Amino acid sequence: MPVHDAHRHLGVLPAYPFYGGPPVNPDVTARATIDELIADLDAEGTERALVIPNYGVPDVAVSFGFNELVVEAAARDDRIRAGLWVSPRPQDAELTAKALTLATEPGVRALKLSFLLGGHPTDDAVRPQLDEIFDTARAHGLVVHVHTSPGAASDIDHVGHLVETYADDVPLHLVHFGGGMSGHIKLIGSRFFDWIEAGKRIYTDLSWAIGFAPGWLAAEIERRGTGHDRVLFASDQPWGDHAGEYARMRAAMGDGELGEHVFHRTFSHLYD
Repeated sequence: MPVHDAHRHLGVLPAYPFYGGPPVNPDVTARATIDELIADLDAEGTERALVIPNYGVPDVAVSFGFNELVVEAAARDDRIRAGLWVSPRPQDAELTAKALTLATEPGVRALKLSFLLGGHPTDDAVRPQLDEIFDTARAHGLVVHVHTSPGAASDIDHVGHLVETYADDVPLHLVHFGGGMSGHIKLIGSRFFDWIEAGKRIYTDLSWAIGFAPGWLAAEIERRGTGHDRVLFASDQPWGDHAGEYARMRAAMGDGELGEHVFHRTFSHLYD
């Protein structure tokens, strides 16, 4: 079965003293060059990939600096699609505006934002930047990727406001499907399917998912008869593990119609 990876990163971050410890580089498989990225795609047999700047250290200028690299990667190899790093924070407005000028470059298919480094989905201070990001996505047919994880501003309770506000006419990809126990249960239990039935253009991947989630989601998709075309495979390399993510999703989604949507059809619909 063809494998298309809907979320992975390019760029090496500087060491950082996370959580009060010594400076470290936990993303040990991070790639600095396009050649290294292409070698990974070849080794994995990955036929298409959406590649996004690496991020995670508080200096957002580092991630913004990788935007040109992912655009170059998309121009160099047709297997690669580019996602641009953008920020909802007011203090990053100038950097975000510069990043959005790349939205029309060949191969750009997505905009990626996260609240891990600050801001909140319901804060009035971030609304002008969010409007600008989603307006650009709407104008150019791009998908907006938003990081989700339990607690704080990235919790699905808060990120869900973006779904309600923008996802009627802009495809919104919830990265990590809530990112943990509470998010998985809220989404699979009802919210993900409620949004689909309400006409929201909502998509997701299960990178970082807790073990029970892929199987339960697959069962709910079958039971409800909807959602099969809203889930994508994503490795989240180098923060995820391609082999592990693939094995878990292949076991849950199978090699029938659902698996075909997850591993390549939905990617082709959104990015090709």
